[in-house]
Amino acid sequence: MNAHAKPPAPSDLPEWDLSDLYADRSDPRIDLDLIEAKRANDTLIGLKGRFVESRADAAALGALIDQGLNLYEQATNGLWSVGAYASLAASTARDDAAWARFEGDLRTRSSQIAADSLFFTLELNELEDAEIEAAFAAHPVARRWAPWVRRLRLSRPHELSADLERLLVDRAPAVANWSRLYDETLAKLTAKVGREYLTLPETLNRLSDPSAARRKQAANGLAEALHDRTPTIALVLNTLAFEKQVEDRWRNYAYPAQSRHIANEVDAEAVNAMAEAVVESYAATSHRYYAAKAKVMGRKTLDYWDRNAPLDAAAPRTYDWREAEAVVLESFQALAPKFADQAKTFFARPWIDARPRPGKQSGAYSHPVTATRHPYVFMNYMGERRDVLTLAHELGHAVHQTLCSPLGTLLADTPLTLAETASIFGEGLVFERLLAEASPADRKALLAGKIEDGLNSVVRQIAFHQFETRFHDARREGELSPDEIGALWLEVMGESLGPAIRLNDGYEHYWAYVSHFVHAPFYVYAYAFGDLLVRALMEKRREDPVAFAPLYEEMLSAGGTKTYVEALAPFGLDPRKKDFWAAGMRDIARLVEEFEALV
Repeated sequence: MNAHAKPPAPSDLPEWDLSDLYADRSDPRIDLDLIEAKRANDTLIGLKGRFVESRADAAALGALIDQGLNLYEQATNGLWSVGAYASLAASTARDDAAWARFEGDLRTRSSQIAADSLFFTLELNELEDAEIEAAFAAHPVARRWAPWVRRLRLSRPHELSADLERLLVDRAPAVANWSRLYDETLAKLTAKVGREYLTLPETLNRLSDPSAARRKQAANGLAEALHDRTPTIALVLNTLAFEKQVEDRWRNYAYPAQSRHIANEVDAEAVNAMAEAVVESYAATSHRYYAAKAKVMGRKTLDYWDRNAPLDAAAPRTYDWREAEAVVLESFQALAPKFADQAKTFFARPWIDARPRPGKQSGAYSHPVTATRHPYVFMNYMGERRDVLTLAHELGHAVHQTLCSPLGTLLADTPLTLAETASIFGEGLVFERLLAEASPADRKALLAGKIEDGLNSVVRQIAFHQFETRFHDARREGELSPDEIGALWLEVMGESLGPAIRLNDGYEHYWAYVSHFVHAPFYVYAYAFGDLLVRALMEKRREDPVAFAPLYEEMLSAGGTKTYVEALAPFGLDPRKKDFWAAGMRDIARLVEEFEALV
């Protein structure tokens, strides 16, 4: 593989073709799928009341549960298919009002259809555990739905009346427009960087430029662009946080993150133990690493825009798209041929959108659509090492989503705590390959990159979690101004980054581009959860690669049918213990020690 002075040309990068979903906004299949979804939903509505009425007849109840969930999944497949198409298409055209309107209108139509079947989950939760278990025993075919029912019943103590639940569903599309406003605000953002005007993804990429002057220009340009938009973004964040407060109060959630923990099927104690282990390791990991990095760069302290900077001013190693494809597929092949074969399909077909362009939102994801379709991968590929790792991350998601699709849409849906394992594992496989092929001169830079990836996935995400927690706690006392939000951000990030990173003027606005705060409150800890969990899994793979692969495939193929404790039991791992998380942090600390030895 040859080094390149420039990232790949846009013409070399793939764009997805969504026509196997729908041809365009006017495709008649959109209305047909909505009609079919409504037909299944209407049939389900015809069963209203019969679940409770049949509670004394276990066999009849079991048959009804099986019939109801099959209808519910049929409706879900139709609604999610059109919803995914609208979201995917709009994500590459956030500057196009027609796509925004289309996405909003479809969200409203889908919500209205789904709202009519709201009774179903409420009625299932009126049943007692013993009644449901008897129904599964009397009608064994229905037992396949037991994991989904288990997850449903976690929310049982927090459900509202049918009328209130319907109110929340009916108004959800309007509430979602706050997220839409946020996305459109950032998609239209351009930062003046020297003589250039860069989009958000381009500006963030410039923060890892070999030139310190160009990094500083990008940082200041982004800070100014975000400053101009923080009144709008602060209003979005404050409003959604207040919406969440109201709903949480009615649902009797004890603290803001509780609903996320329930959705993830994770114990608050496990999350708190993880967060404590990470925070306690700040000095041994992030503080220590950034001090060592400053020394390598001939500095006592680093400006915040140097956090992910290359160690020297040499042009970074870049990868064209075909090189990235080869690295990812070879890495997946080393784990098991099946993983590489699944990933190859995404390169062979137009299922990846990697080309950055105006109007395309920032970030990366793999959208599963439904179990009856195939996933689509979204990213902004700039040709750097971290982009290769991002590609591996999202293809890890895509392979996971493909492996569990035979379960059907409802059972394939995986809690975030396990959904991130395949993606982070994919990154780890690629890094191991890059490190094995590196020259001695490149090893230090790769090691630095690995440490920084770990710090970004674990320390930074737990810092984000701490920021969200403090923000939501403060929001209970009233709306926070952009300056107050910025002060919280500086406090939390300063704690995590340590004294070797200088938080220059302008950094107080950087909370504004972290989209998870808007789209998925308290999502971020799942990255740390997944990263530290994967460190344990990769250690198990090193112990016995042959035995590991089938166990790993079985774990991914189980989708959402197992809890995180059940999924990890075959590997002899127990993530409920603080020592489990501390061991992962010690792994990062050992990498820092290895880096220091090279300084």
